[in-house]
Amino acid sequence: MDIEHIRQLIDLMEEKDLLTLEVCSGDDKVSLTRYYQPIASTISAVPTALPTSSQPQEPSSAKQSGHVENSPMVGVFYSAPSPNEPPFVKVGQTVQAGDTLGIIEAMKIMNPLEATQSGVIAEILVENGDVVQFGQPVVRYQS
Repeated sequence: MDIEHIRQLIDLMEEKDLLTLEVCSGDDKVSLTRYYQPIASTISAVPTALPTSSQPQEPSSAKQSGHVENSPMVGVFYSAPSPNEPPFVKVGQTVQAGDTLGIIEAMKIMNPLEATQSGVIAEILVENGDVVQFGQPVVRYQS
C-alpha cells in the first residue's frame, strides 16, 4: 500500500466524517483513527458565556462596592469539588483570605480559585459549568 492510497483513505475519512477506518489488502493492513473534539460545542459555549456575563455584570459591579475575584485563566468554572458535594461558597457566607471560592479546569487540571482577602460573599457572577475567560469577574464580596 503506497502513501497516495493512504492519503486517499484519509480524505475519505474526512469526507464521510469517520472516526476510524480499517483496510486490509493482501498482506497490508492500515488502521486509521481521528481524535478530535467537536468544534461546534466549544465555540458555542464561549459566545453565549461572554455576552451574558460581561455586559450585565460590569455595570453591576461598577455600581456596587466590594472586591471582585477575577478568573486567572480560561477554563470551566466549578462551584463544588464534585457534582454530589455542596458548593465551596454561597451568597452571604464569610470567607477568609486563602479560602477556595471555586475550581477552574484548564487543560484537564483543576486549579483552585482562592479568595485574596477576607469578606462576605455578595454575588457569584458565573454558574457552575460556565466557561470563564482570563480576567472575567467570578465572585464579588464585601470586605
